[in-house]
Amino acid sequence: MNSERSERIKIPVLPLRDVVVYPNMVIPLFVGRKKSIKCIETSMNNDKKIMLIAQKEASKDEPNINDLFNVGTISSILQMLKLPDGTVKVLVEGLQRAYIKNLINNGEHYIAEIELINTDNTLNKEQKVLIRTTINQFESYIQLNKKIPTEILNTLNNIKNSEKLANTIAAHMPLKLADKQSILEINDINKKLEFLMVMMESEIDLLQIEKRIRNRVKKQMEKSQREYYLNEQIKAIQKELGDMDETPDENKMLQRKIKSLKMPKEAKEKTESELQKLKMMSPMSAEATVVRSYIDWMIQVPWNAKTKIKKDIKTAKKILDIDHFGLEKVKERILEYLAVQSRTNKVKGPILCLIGPPGVGKTSLGKSIAKSTGRKYVRMSLGGIRDEAEIRGHRRTYIGSMPGKLIQKMIKAKVKNPLFLLDEIDKMFFDVRADPASALLEVLDPEQNVNFNDHYLEVDYDLSNVMFVATSNSMNIPYPLLDRMEIIRLSGYTENEKLNIAKRYLYPKQLERNSLKLTELKITDCAIMHIIHYYTREAGVRSLEREISKICRKVVKKLILNKSLKHIEVNKNNINNFLGVKRFDYGRTNHLNQIGQVIGLAWTEVGGELLTIETACVSGKGKLTYTGSLGEVMQESIQAALTVVRSQANKLGIEKDFYEKHDIHVHVPEGATPKDGPSAGIAMCTAIVSSLTKNPVKSNVAMTGEITLQGKILTIGGLKEKLLAAHRGGIKVVLIPYENKRHLEEIPKNILFGLKIYPVKHIKEVLKLALEKTPYI
Repeated sequence: MNSERSERIKIPVLPLRDVVVYPNMVIPLFVGRKKSIKCIETSMNNDKKIMLIAQKEASKDEPNINDLFNVGTISSILQMLKLPDGTVKVLVEGLQRAYIKNLINNGEHYIAEIELINTDNTLNKEQKVLIRTTINQFESYIQLNKKIPTEILNTLNNIKNSEKLANTIAAHMPLKLADKQSILEINDINKKLEFLMVMMESEIDLLQIEKRIRNRVKKQMEKSQREYYLNEQIKAIQKELGDMDETPDENKMLQRKIKSLKMPKEAKEKTESELQKLKMMSPMSAEATVVRSYIDWMIQVPWNAKTKIKKDIKTAKKILDIDHFGLEKVKERILEYLAVQSRTNKVKGPILCLIGPPGVGKTSLGKSIAKSTGRKYVRMSLGGIRDEAEIRGHRRTYIGSMPGKLIQKMIKAKVKNPLFLLDEIDKMFFDVRADPASALLEVLDPEQNVNFNDHYLEVDYDLSNVMFVATSNSMNIPYPLLDRMEIIRLSGYTENEKLNIAKRYLYPKQLERNSLKLTELKITDCAIMHIIHYYTREAGVRSLEREISKICRKVVKKLILNKSLKHIEVNKNNINNFLGVKRFDYGRTNHLNQIGQVIGLAWTEVGGELLTIETACVSGKGKLTYTGSLGEVMQESIQAALTVVRSQANKLGIEKDFYEKHDIHVHVPEGATPKDGPSAGIAMCTAIVSSLTKNPVKSNVAMTGEITLQGKILTIGGLKEKLLAAHRGGIKVVLIPYENKRHLEEIPKNILFGLKIYPVKHIKEVLKLALEKTPYI
């Protein structure tokens, strides 16, 4: 058989990895390289012809002429489909073999100068015999290799072209790349068929050996050992063929990983022991799956990897100042903590717990600490956790068991010294049956967390390098857990701080989120203050951010509907058009003085609040009524206040037997909201005295403090939050217990600005300051 080469032709070249395309063969290809995609696009724009040629080394991304075989196949692109991941799927049909004379890189893809290879397909007697023998041998091969459909034989019998027949058989055989390329390069059809027969004979021998091994192994195994069948078959194949170096040994890979991790001695011994068990088990058994999962978890745990800790306090201070406005005391305490840590290699200090209302920046402070120290940031939300196993993990005896969330988060961090934020630590569920907070005691105790034991891992893990920071909305944390943490309070922001936070952080953030430019929207300072006064009432800034977001959305809609609009300014005059009617009243000093109505100061989980207390005195038989969802402590405060009034009746100018002739009703509005706490005594007493003496209470006065039966005033907590609430509500005068006077030094001056604060020791002082007329005779 003779072949001849025609004149040179230039054509785009697509190098293929591990694939050889034959003439008359239709095959899908997935293309990902940029040059290859450009090559296909060029071909599609011209005559859809392309030269497909195999690479000698699949790993080469930029092959040259020496990296490609000399002979390839000119093909036609039948279909092209661009996939979402950027790759291209093409369906090609091989047309004719060709020889590469020269390879040119035009900067976008390769172009080859080729010569077509024309093969003489004239049949003779010798070739007919070869074809028949080849088909018969392929039939024998199919009978042993069940992966090839028998229907292919009908197709082969109908092929008249001898080259097409050889190519079809070669395409269905699992040959090495070099052998497939050799078949493509052979010009003589007889030699090509003979080469195929040699390949088939080799494959048939291997399949027959495999069959014998399978039968022998089957006979050797008893019924109880059926599950070990596949494992024994692999061993028998290795014994028959000599070696299986090309097949990766999974157990050896696991062994290498275990050695490279530098595990602690206990963990290494445990993991290697489990690996030995795995080697003896059938891969198909259920127990093997459990053991393999355990080894995988042990390998993933960061036993030794660390990040380099930054110890520059100046940089840390700069980052905290950039990320957070205000909170000076909080930032100072954090910097003190970091300064101490910068001199020690171990995090042996107390666990920081940031306590404050929602929206004051507790979680973002944790991120800033991680950023300033160079630690990786990991957050674990504890809200709703009701099972100790979620922290400590499940024992391996349970189906689907896995490590606890603590170890899972450490695996996610990939280092053993991240900053670990325990978010919403007060939201954990605990009762008689479940107490996950107790599981955290070992985690947060610097003396114990060196040997933290996860139930799943069954070995100790060192958490002493982790920097733990907790967040909480309240002090509703079990005492043993609270004892292991240092409390840092974030009380809330003043109006000035909220204004600066809105300008520096919230406004630019919402502009970006809503795709607005600085030139398209301007919100004036007065407008922001208007939002703070009349549309939000909070300790943090979440509601403020939502209102700014609402303005941005409405502005975007206006700009789209009216193309002529280029700039919108929001000020206090037009802000109602964007946010609607005012939600809150600001400033209580404009209200009239009322009889029996007192403004108290209360602490809640979302910050300080103004609490209106009303008292009415009507003719009756001495019945005392209190409404407004009051807790037991507040009910007792009312009773104590009434007793104080009775004991001071003569001095107050009240009839001695008023409690027999009058019914007294104490009401705290917003009855749907439960209220309780030990700081409303003086407010209750003042309201009762005002109602009995018809002496109005000054509307610009607010008060907080508990009362004793002798009329003395006891110290209270949450002073900063309560003063912030008074500041927000436009209160001018605040009465606080005398014992709380020393706490005023810790209150920022911007909170005290505009407030007259009177520390009082006895109810007499309260009544003189709060009532219009001096009540005492």
